[in-house]
Amino acid sequence: MNRFFGNTTSKKPKPTLQDAIASTDARMASIEVKVRKLDGELARYKEQLSKLRNGPGKDAVQQRAIRTLKQKKMYEGQLAQLTQQTFNMESAAITTENLRNTMATMDAMQTANKELKKQYGKIDIDKIENIHYDMEDLMEQANEVQEMLGRSYAVPDELDEVDLEAELDALALEEEEEGPSYLTDLNKVPDFVDEPPVELQEGPAKEAVRTTS
Repeated sequence: MNRFFGNTTSKKPKPTLQDAIASTDARMASIEVKVRKLDGELARYKEQLSKLRNGPGKDAVQQRAIRTLKQKKMYEGQLAQLTQQTFNMESAAITTENLRNTMATMDAMQTANKELKKQYGKIDIDKIENIHYDMEDLMEQANEVQEMLGRSYAVPDELDEVDLEAELDALALEEEEEGPSYLTDLNKVPDFVDEPPVELQEGPAKEAVRTTS
C-alpha cells in the first residue's frame, strides 16, 4: 500500500531544545498581546460602570467585565506555565552546552596528551646527557685557553710574593747604608757647613777686606 501512497513515515529532523524554546517564546508573545487587549476592555468597562446607575444596563456591563477578567486570569495562568517551561528548557540547554564544552575540552586534552607522548618518545635522554658532558668539557678547555693567553711573559712564574717582598726590603737597606745623595737637590746646603756665605758690601768695609787679603 505504501507503494501507491508513498512512505508515510516522516523523515523530518526532531525539534531541538532551542526550537522548543523559540516556539514557547512565540506562544508567550501571542498570549501577552491578548492580555493587553483584555486590559484595554477592562479599563473601558470600568469607565462605563463608573458612569452608569444601578440597573439592568450596569449589571450587563458588569457581567461582561467579569467574563473578560476571567479570560485575563486564564491567559495569565498560561503565561506563568509557559514562563516556567521556558526557564526549565533554558536551564537544560545551558547544562547541555556545558556538557558539550566539557566533552570538547576532554577530547582536546586527550589529543594533546597523545601528541606529547609521541614527541617525548622521540627524545633520547642518554643523548642529552652526553651533550651536557660534552659542553662541560668544552667549557673547561675554554677556561684553560683563557688562562694560557693571560700568562705574563715578563715576570718568571717561579717568583712569588715572599721573594718580591724580600727584594724590596734589601733595596731599602742599601739606600740607608749609602746615605743621602746630594745630587738629587743641588740647592740643598751640606750638613758640614755651619753658616751660609756672607755677601760682601760696597764701600770702605769692602776696601778693608781687600787690603787685608
